[in-house]
Amino acid sequence: MRVMVIVKASKESEAGVLPDKELLTQMTKYNEQLVKAGVMLAGDGLQPTSKGKRVRFSGDKRTVIDGPFTETKELIAGYWLWQVRSMAEAVEWLKRCPNPHHEETEVEIRPVFEAGDLGENFSPELRERDQRLRELIAAKK
Repeated sequence: MRVMVIVKASKESEAGVLPDKELLTQMTKYNEQLVKAGVMLAGDGLQPTSKGKRVRFSGDKRTVIDGPFTETKELIAGYWLWQVRSMAEAVEWLKRCPNPHHEETEVEIRPVFEAGDLGENFSPELRERDQRLRELIAAKK
């Protein structure tokens, strides 16, 4: 199963404060363990929302909203995409993670939808098209 591990933002990360050398060293070591175990598929930190935008969808209308965004505890500072056998395994890996911030932090784990989770509306034709797209993406790496 694939899971998205979502690191919530902090006041410091939203202010653009970069991690110190000690935390970068700890995170690099942790990422190396994830890669060696075949768990980590992708992962990156995100720049503050002051450098981002949102697009609001309302029917056919699209509205662009410039950052920064409020409600820091609801914002994302980084992510990993992991391949694990179960949610329990993902939790065990996450418990080994260094605290990504210098304050109390929450990190969320959510399963990624797989083709079989999407029901009959995800027809064989759509599954085939989706698989071709995934192969094209993999070929570009």
